[in-house]
Amino acid sequence: MDNLVEAVSNYVILFLSENLSQNLSFHSIGHTYDVVGAAQEIGTKSNLSEEEMLVLQVAAWFHDCGYANTYMGHEEESKKIAKNFLENFGYEKDFIKAVLNCIDSTKYPSKPFSLLEKVMCDADMYHLTKPNYPKYGKALRQEFEKYLGLIYTDEEWLKKNCNFFKDHQYYTDYGREILTKFKEVNIQLMNCSE
Repeated sequence: MDNLVEAVSNYVILFLSENLSQNLSFHSIGHTYDVVGAAQEIGTKSNLSEEEMLVLQVAAWFHDCGYANTYMGHEEESKKIAKNFLENFGYEKDFIKAVLNCIDSTKYPSKPFSLLEKVMCDADMYHLTKPNYPKYGKALRQEFEKYLGLIYTDEEWLKKNCNFFKDHQYYTDYGREILTKFKEVNIQLMNCSE
């Protein structure tokens, strides 16, 4: 198990270091590290088996690799990169399919089906719970401007964030019971009016 995770993490770290644009202020290698850590935490709290944790960790490492090739539709690119790597590593079709489904589940709006996919989605949105969320919000706003041409006033951006936070939901029990409490603190700190 550890061999695959080690091989994947080494590969992805090198791949992202060499191929990811410096203009990606949010979807940087730091985001990948955050999601891998969050997946570990949420997966453990969700009592995933060792095999499920392996699928989850591999998916977490690969989930945003596609940003090296494209901004819109990066999930499809991430899946290609993961599939290619895992096939070369000799992994079975069912394992690869589970990894690709986890990556696919992070598309917005997310529609996770299995517990694994729910854990993956919650890990990808873990930053909503962070005490330093404004740093993440600012980075995302810069990316939207650079890659999508979306320019917001401070007031518009606050409203967009507030709406996103209110519409967002965590899918796992741990997400609903624990992470939501931290997210609620950020909603209060943003002074989101009703």
